[in-house]
Amino acid sequence: MPANIDFAADRDAIRAIAFYLPQFHPIPENDRWWGAGFTEWTNVTRARPIFTGHYQPHLPADMGFYDLRVADTRAKQAALAAHYGIHGFCYYYYWFSGKRLLETPVESMRASGEPDFPYCLCWANENWTRRWDGADKEILIAQNPSRADDERLIRDLLPHFRDPRYIRVGGKPLFIVYRIGVLPDVTATAVLWREVARREGIGELYLCAAKTYDTGDPTYYGFDAVVEFPPHGLRTVTMHEQLELLDPGFSGTVVDYRQFVVDCITAREPSYTLHRTVMPGWDNTARRMHQALVFAHATPEVYELWVREVAAETRRKPPGERLLFINAWNEWAEGAHLEPDRRFGHQYLEATARALAYGNAPNVPAESELAMALRQATASVT
Repeated sequence: MPANIDFAADRDAIRAIAFYLPQFHPIPENDRWWGAGFTEWTNVTRARPIFTGHYQPHLPADMGFYDLRVADTRAKQAALAAHYGIHGFCYYYYWFSGKRLLETPVESMRASGEPDFPYCLCWANENWTRRWDGADKEILIAQNPSRADDERLIRDLLPHFRDPRYIRVGGKPLFIVYRIGVLPDVTATAVLWREVARREGIGELYLCAAKTYDTGDPTYYGFDAVVEFPPHGLRTVTMHEQLELLDPGFSGTVVDYRQFVVDCITAREPSYTLHRTVMPGWDNTARRMHQALVFAHATPEVYELWVREVAAETRRKPPGERLLFINAWNEWAEGAHLEPDRRFGHQYLEATARALAYGNAPNVPAESELAMALRQATASVT
């Protein structure tokens, strides 16, 4: 695979955008809630296998246990992503009625202009609770959304929308809301955001709702599109009867990643605009322990077939709207990371690059052929 593939140079190309977690640096709130020095790495290193063949813990390879306050780390991440054809990052934006959390990596990147790598934002508008240690109902910091906050939020976002690196669709800044269903009046919020953006010289916005708990046709709410968010929408049957448990206290869920991929690519396409999302795996044992959701049999080979299929579908969208999302770049505690680990190294990144090159080829085979290949791969793995 050639280095530094510049898919962005082709306006017709698929733009792969990886969700990016900024939880890898200490903040006073996490020190208070979880103990001094807590970062996402604290969770990652405590994970242990739950059943025979269970891959845990996931430990980083190339960059080790990095700190996102370090500019050189952020630069290396962007260079690695670009090398394998990733167009940009989608950073989670933690905003609670004007209070920001985990903002240092994103704001340092914006203020410095480095790395010179495309990005966009996803407002992670959920309460923070103590669910990592089982106390789901104990709220650490609440969203408490209100109409009064609508203008405050959009004005906080304006400096990002003005950044030349910010990802746009048809010239419109792309902004994703994780849970539109918790907003008191989604339609009114969208109207106000668009009015403010026009008054401030930003122009039109491209508003997307993440397909999480409460997402339907985005046009009902004044949004432009939906972004898939696997494993949300999970319908694949569990495989507990096939497991040899090492931990009898396990009460979580185990799903076959291979079957999940088949279910995803054969799902009916909705009537509204949907941007597809793939994931290299999912295993939140590091966070949820006995209540984890685990996708067994996740491999770079099956992941590559999934990306190829989604890339072929994405290629059929109008130029400029060919977005393909990946969950995620660095969700280490949820077992969903393109960043190299000590087991697979660069294999997931290499698979991503090959699949994107395939999707950007002039003559892409029909998706039914890809689906057939995936089913054959699934059947051949014991």
